[in-house]
Amino acid sequence: MNKTVLQIIRFVVLVLFQVLVINHIRLGGYVHPYIYLIFIMLLPFNTPKWQLLVLGFVLGLTIDLFTGTPGLHAGATTLMAFCRPSIIRLISGNQKFENIQEPNLGQLDGIWFLRYAFFMVFVHHFALFFLESFSFRLFGQVLLRILLSVPVSLFLIMMILFIFKSEKKRE
Repeated sequence: MNKTVLQIIRFVVLVLFQVLVINHIRLGGYVHPYIYLIFIMLLPFNTPKWQLLVLGFVLGLTIDLFTGTPGLHAGATTLMAFCRPSIIRLISGNQKFENIQEPNLGQLDGIWFLRYAFFMVFVHHFALFFLESFSFRLFGQVLLRILLSVPVSLFLIMMILFIFKSEKKRE
């Protein structure tokens, strides 16, 4: 299948799953899982920076349109896309990805991917929750939301990726 078509399908499925299923799961007022971040996380390593920013903005804006949060997800997802190359360099060190096209559990070490996903999710949640509160007065509540939401989002993301990794191995 064409890689562009696969990316479009991934975009649509993740957005629909986020807005139709995940957004309706209530885990108290402080836990807000977001799995649509998988789209940015799984983009190929050689994706140009400008394209990362545009895709991050469009993804966030799409979530904003469905959830009625004007610009919050667009800002947080664009920041996450902006930080992605730096996070990859930070996690990888001197490691080169010559024969690996995109970061995924099938081709990369699970610990590497877990650290990568953690930093990506943390940057997104930090930006999103502080943009949402738009004040440092609620610093404690925002920090609690970050500390509770990051592990839940990370768990869901890793489970989804593990399920689809297992499906590909069986075929």
